[in-house]
Amino acid sequence: MAQPEIGQQAPDFDLPRDSGGSLRLSDLRGKPVIVYFYPKDDTSGCTTEGKDFSTLLPEFEKAGATVIGISPDSAKSHDKFKAKHGLSIILVADEDKSAIGDYGVWVEKSMYGRKFMGVERTTILIDRDGRVARVWNKVKVANHAAAVLEATRAL
Repeated sequence: MAQPEIGQQAPDFDLPRDSGGSLRLSDLRGKPVIVYFYPKDDTSGCTTEGKDFSTLLPEFEKAGATVIGISPDSAKSHDKFKAKHGLSIILVADEDKSAIGDYGVWVEKSMYGRKFMGVERTTILIDRDGRVARVWNKVKVANHAAAVLEATRAL
């Protein structure tokens, strides 16, 4: 599926979250939401990204925003990942890749000449009305969380 464009309604999802229960995107309407898609728990880039968003979480909260990380890993995997690295952000499990598909981030990738399907590291900033305000594709982790925070503050 194609990625939602700026100004479009962000596709809703209702997915299992870390520490039990589930999270529905539409329940967060009225405040900015940062949804970042990442490939896999406990890999170096994903760990750094999770730590960076966690470090800046108090600033995101000051801006009234919620930060959600989504990967195809299970909620149980997310719990271990958060505990191991002291992450404070919300992580949701998209094992059937429904939201990953709705946001167009399940793509063909290649490494060492091998092609495979995987999550393209992508961040979506959703405004208070539930519309896509900004999209970062093929995210490079360094300084990314800080850039997202600046864009969130500018909403």
